[in-house]
Amino acid sequence: MIVVMKRVLITGMSATGKSSLVRKLAECGYKAIDTDWNPEWEEPPSPPRDGPGWIWRDDRIQELLNTEDADILFVSACVENQVKFYSQFDHIVLLTAPAQLTADRLATRTTNPYGKRAGEVEEVLHFKRTIEPLLRGAATTEVDASISLEELVATVLRRVGVGCG
Repeated sequence: MIVVMKRVLITGMSATGKSSLVRKLAECGYKAIDTDWNPEWEEPPSPPRDGPGWIWRDDRIQELLNTEDADILFVSACVENQVKFYSQFDHIVLLTAPAQLTADRLATRTTNPYGKRAGEVEEVLHFKRTIEPLLRGAATTEVDASISLEELVATVLRRVGVGCG
């Protein structure tokens, strides 16, 4: 029996919950990879810094997408070159959140330093106004990530046609 793996990209601005969602999906037994700022999957900007400018390592992402070892693969990212891979995803899920919630999450998160330095919140909100509409244009579904993590998991699974494990 040939298994055809369903591929789902989880994308969105910083502090929309991409990493938390993918971590929870992995805990539920799904193949779920968080590529954000991970040198295994992404290359840092030059000069190296936290924040925008990281890009996918094309070879590694292509290898990941070519590997048929699960029923479904969730990949999270918000990188400039992800557009090159859109055609290989069955679903592109855009996570969004209101500007104030985004700012609050950036101020309080402990798993990522981005958003703590002067100007970074404004940078994210600028990207929300300029980049998020481009992501919306490519998305197959959009989810307001203001909901609880449990609701977010259930909503995303339902939207991509997967039963809640």
